[in-house]
Amino acid sequence: MKARYIILIIVVIVLLAAVVFFIYERTPVSFYSDENEISVSIIGGADGPTSVFIAGKLGGEDTMTYKQISMDEAKQIFESDADGSYIILDVRRADEFARGHIPGAINVANESIGAEAPAELTDKNQLIYVYCRSGNRSKQATEKLAALGYTNIVEFGGIIDWTGEIEK
Repeated sequence: MKARYIILIIVVIVLLAAVVFFIYERTPVSFYSDENEISVSIIGGADGPTSVFIAGKLGGEDTMTYKQISMDEAKQIFESDADGSYIILDVRRADEFARGHIPGAINVANESIGAEAPAELTDKNQLIYVYCRSGNRSKQATEKLAALGYTNIVEFGGIIDWTGEIEK
């Protein structure tokens, strides 16, 4: 229990430092601690921070963040898993999605994921594979989804590394 509070205090201190840094530098800031499985991301615009997301374990075995796998691993899973008991989530903008996406993917733009769960993702325990163009937005989206309580998220990078079929 004491470790939980110490980790929470560390997260708050890092978050405050990140906000101060971000306000003065006007650049996106992310802090990751694999040891404690905590990430803090500040995603902002030209006028300063617009969103702060904290995702990770603050103790206990039931809380899950997200997992990262390679594009090749994802492709093997999609080719071998016949029942398709997962969602492939493309978090690019709708115009990018329309130009081509991984077959079977659904589109929920990273920018539209906010304080409430996306209507397209009703089951917070559903296995969700997340990708974008290069891997940046998919990491942001997985952190936001984890902060919203989604428990089975796998981030696998960007479609620029995809060697499989593209659907339009």
